[in-house]
Amino acid sequence: MKRKRKNDCNARTAAQTDDTFVLSALYGQLCSIKKTMDTIALNRENGKLSEKGKNGFKLTKQEIKTMPESIRKIFIANNYIVNYRITSNGYFEARIRRKGMYIEASGRDFETMRKRFMDRLSAFYERPPIQQIEEPPTPVPTAKTMLFGTYGREWLKIKEQTTKPSTFKEYERSFRVDLEPTFGNKPLADITRTDLQNYLFGIMGENKHRKAEKLALMLNCIFDMAAEDYDIPSPMKKVVLPAYQTKKGESLTKDEETRLVNYCKSHRDVEGTDALLVLLYFGLRKSELKSIEIIDGKWLQCETSKERLGQNVVLRKIPFTPMAKKVLPYIDFERAKNTNLNTISTRMKRLLPNHHPHELRHTFISRCKESGVASEVVSIWAGHSLSGTITSTVYTHYSEEFQLKEAEKVVY
Repeated sequence: MKRKRKNDCNARTAAQTDDTFVLSALYGQLCSIKKTMDTIALNRENGKLSEKGKNGFKLTKQEIKTMPESIRKIFIANNYIVNYRITSNGYFEARIRRKGMYIEASGRDFETMRKRFMDRLSAFYERPPIQQIEEPPTPVPTAKTMLFGTYGREWLKIKEQTTKPSTFKEYERSFRVDLEPTFGNKPLADITRTDLQNYLFGIMGENKHRKAEKLALMLNCIFDMAAEDYDIPSPMKKVVLPAYQTKKGESLTKDEETRLVNYCKSHRDVEGTDALLVLLYFGLRKSELKSIEIIDGKWLQCETSKERLGQNVVLRKIPFTPMAKKVLPYIDFERAKNTNLNTISTRMKRLLPNHHPHELRHTFISRCKESGVASEVVSIWAGHSLSGTITSTVYTHYSEEFQLKEAEKVVY
């Protein structure tokens, strides 16, 4: 009986202990909640907590009244709260970013931060508005302000896109060396017909007729474009060049040909000799050397260099004639392919002062025709357009066998 009472007493004691623990825990939670609510109430009373739960402060009506009208509306209309934070080192920081305005302030305590923020906010709106500096409009060029050098360079940019690189290179060189130094700093409107006429007369007076023709062609193109752009008459309209007899190329005499061949044979170590023999016995232009290739040991193939920019590359083949076969041991085709073109001209001038390298092409074509090769076949080898009736220009296609047979005629 005593043992039973003792057990009941122990059970009541244990139950009371559990209840005490639960009540203690609940009391602790209630104290925590009360403390939090007290803090919130205190912060709300001091205006230091926003409706969203962020730290922040509202500006007083008196503070708002001291602001300029433009910023006053922001805070009145939106009941604006300036948020702030406390950094890890205990500083208070406040910021506002709105409608191009960015203000920030900090302090070791709340009131210092608040005062600095207000001072900077007022200073921001007291400063004079930034005047928008309008850039002056870009002046529209006229014939009176556009310099010939600048306009000529614009013309060259167009030519670069519409001509082959080799042709453009010559245009650019002529402009840079001849036209730009003379007219480059003059406005287009100040260049007269007399200026241009006297300039070209001076060049022709130096017996540089071909150069004068090329420069006149460039000046015509530039001023024709300027006339369209600036509605001015072209000063080249009435410029004339004296007539002169253009010196046409001639073929070498057989004695001159023999001298040239013998020199190339005995001076194989001299640069340019391989290229001269190729030009002489295959009728190539100098600019076509860089594309030469031997096909089946019977043909020399090259790209025709007279095609315009944008057109398909045209390959042509010239057969090995008996005359070409005689000098094959003295020709290094790879060396000829990589020969500097100026070296070829220099070597030719020293050997035959009255001739230039292009006349070797004249010689090849002349010898082929003199040997009885069909004219249309010679035109194919030279890369010329066929002329005549539609039968010969459209419907005639000479086989390689026939061309090789014709090539065997070239013996002299």
